[in-house]
Amino acid sequence: MAEAGQTEKHGFQTEVKQLLHLMVHSLYSNKEIFLRELVSNASDAADKLRFKALSDNSLYGDDSELHVRISFDKEARTVTISDNGVGMTRDEVMNHLGTIAKSGTADFFGQLSGDQAKDSQLIGQFGVGFYSAFIVADEVVVRTRSAFDKGSIGVEWRSKGEGEFEITETEKARRGTDIILHLKEDEDEFLDDFRLRGIVNKYSEHLSIPVQMWKEPVPEQENEEGEKTPAEPGRWETINSGQALWTREKSDISDDEYKEFYKTVAHDFDDPLLWSHNKVEGTTEYTSLLYIPKRAPWDLWNREQQHGVKLYVKRVFIMDDAEQLMPTYLRFVKGLIDTNDLPLNVSREILQDNKITRSMRNGSTKKVLQMLKKLAKDDAESYQQFWDTFGNVIKEGPAEDQPNRERIAELLRFASSENDSAVQNVSLDQYIERMKEGQDKIYYIVADSYEAAKNNPALEIFNKKGVEVLLLSERIDEWLMSHLTEFKEKSLQSVTRGDLDLGELDDEQDKQEQEQAEESFKDQIKRFEEALGERVKKVRVTHRLTDSPACIITDENDMSTQMAKLMEAAGQPVPETKYILEVNPGHPLVEKMTAKDDREFSQWAEVLLDQATLAERGSLKDPASFVSKLNKLMLNV
Repeated sequence: MAEAGQTEKHGFQTEVKQLLHLMVHSLYSNKEIFLRELVSNASDAADKLRFKALSDNSLYGDDSELHVRISFDKEARTVTISDNGVGMTRDEVMNHLGTIAKSGTADFFGQLSGDQAKDSQLIGQFGVGFYSAFIVADEVVVRTRSAFDKGSIGVEWRSKGEGEFEITETEKARRGTDIILHLKEDEDEFLDDFRLRGIVNKYSEHLSIPVQMWKEPVPEQENEEGEKTPAEPGRWETINSGQALWTREKSDISDDEYKEFYKTVAHDFDDPLLWSHNKVEGTTEYTSLLYIPKRAPWDLWNREQQHGVKLYVKRVFIMDDAEQLMPTYLRFVKGLIDTNDLPLNVSREILQDNKITRSMRNGSTKKVLQMLKKLAKDDAESYQQFWDTFGNVIKEGPAEDQPNRERIAELLRFASSENDSAVQNVSLDQYIERMKEGQDKIYYIVADSYEAAKNNPALEIFNKKGVEVLLLSERIDEWLMSHLTEFKEKSLQSVTRGDLDLGELDDEQDKQEQEQAEESFKDQIKRFEEALGERVKKVRVTHRLTDSPACIITDENDMSTQMAKLMEAAGQPVPETKYILEVNPGHPLVEKMTAKDDREFSQWAEVLLDQATLAERGSLKDPASFVSKLNKLMLNV
């Protein structure tokens, strides 16, 4: 730590000027949110001390009444937000106030569009609410002392938001944090008692920590009848109800109150997409208030990131991001769960293997899935918005949550050969409703892109017969389908794996033509097998193709091409897979090459295999060799 009185200057991350410019200019129409953010942060600090004190009551010292206090000084033109919560050490100050958006900075700025309305929505998602102070202040001073430091030395952080900040040791008699805002010249509206109280009532009414403002003393008064009203001394007056919103009856809570509470608990600047408030009674009793955001947070794809559900016990905050309360594939859910059935000193370790926790997790998971199912039924447009944002996270569900696999499957959406669009808007229920008479499987294909899936040769017979195929092209889709093998007693079948059996979709004439083709092409199949040798697992006559000369198929028990590519991208060793080459005897190219001598036939067979591999995998291990062989054959034509 620096010596007393010594000031250290540090630079923000290089993007800080852009961020602070955005904070000031994108949110100018809603300046008052700075107070919501700072009061919410102060309340969190008090909540955290209360939790820490459960195991070490000495942390309270002689100051056990936790609170947040707001004051202002018209002459100095300052607004101060103070708390007597857990406070910060010097290292914590550096970490929390010296780093913008932490590891998400690059992602944050990568999403900026230049549209103020859109960019302002990003701020809440990146956890940079503290910097909203610079919307109204041209200098911000933070004085803090950690509850774990027993001396009187604290830390002062000071910045004008111009690319650097200063840190100095300072005397601070009590633990907690004071944030002093030196207001800009045109921000006098926040030097008004009535204005500040109104903002607290609007945004912070339901915080469980008392939010207080100073009430001036009232002198003794005498009315016209000579009755005297005794004088009242000045005092700190609690201006929020302090009643936790989730403990009230749903009928008494307005939609606006739910929305404002969400912004407090989720640190989001936007309204939620939907929410669910439930009181569960029975073997396990708890209250949950769960929200679905409209937009994804920057760290959505970090599965190790803690989740957004807070745990309360008897309305006492216990911990942030209790990952045991919500499965990983629902990590975008925000909100809280409050129970009377756990001890106040519960730890994360106890939560990991606790019957009560499992019951709350199962109940809350089902509630979220029901909420989404209802949204999909009642408001397809809003559900599509949800799916476009969080669909790929939901796809993790069937592998992670087997008991709810069918419920999750109902929420899935896919692109389809039925629609000329890459939009994922077809449900499995809709697919089943449109299935052909005699069809007993749900057909799908996984490829690198929508175009690759749509134009894959393996779809030709399905297009000819008018059979719908789901077109999957996200990286996670192969993982999804390896765990989703059945839906409502209908098996899901990849069109590029195993034998193709269309069952009743093939009539007797189709089957006779297939048998005749296999018999008449038997000798040529042997030529293909001799020419390709160990490069293929087998060669056979295709029933999939109508317009293409050949395609490769993965054997039912082998790893699919997309799964192999997924593992390769993750740096995992992948066993070599030999594919089945299916040949279309009626294609002009195949007919022409069968008339060639064995040497030239062998060259054509290799090119045909490479072409089929390219269509399926999107790449070749030795593209130069393929180009060389193709050039030679073209010169011989």
